[in-house]
Amino acid sequence: QVQLVESGGGSVQAGGSLRLSCAASGFIDSRKFVGWFRQAPGKEREGVAILDTERHYTTYADSVKGRFTVSRDNAKKRLYLQMNSLKPEDTAMYYCAASGATFMSNPLSAQDYSDWGQGTQVTVS
Repeated sequence: QVQLVESGGGSVQAGGSLRLSCAASGFIDSRKFVGWFRQAPGKEREGVAILDTERHYTTYADSVKGRFTVSRDNAKKRLYLQMNSLKPEDTAMYYCAASGATFMSNPLSAQDYSDWGQGTQVTVS
C-alpha cells in the first residue's frame, strides 16, 4: 500500500510560480509510474506530468510543456512539480498519483493509477 500527501498549493498571480510536493510512504518503490494530475470544477481529471521511474522518461500534457517540470527525490521519497509561467487555466486541484503498472500506452490517463493523494488547490488569477 502507498500513501501520498500533497502540499505546496496556493494562490498566485498569472505568470508566477509554485512548487508542489508529494510525500510518499509505503511501497512507493514498487510503483513504476508516478506523477501529477489535476481536476478543475466541472472537468475530468487530466494527467499533467508523469515520470516513468524505470526508463527515467517523463510525459507532459501539451498544455504544460515548457512550463512544468516533474522531479523526484528518492532519498526523501518525494515527488515535485515545479510550475512556472502559471496561467488562469492552470487553476485546479492537483493530485499526486502512482501506479504499479508495468506498461502504459498513455501514462497521462488516470484510469491506470491506483494510489492517489488528497489533493492540493492551485488558484491562478
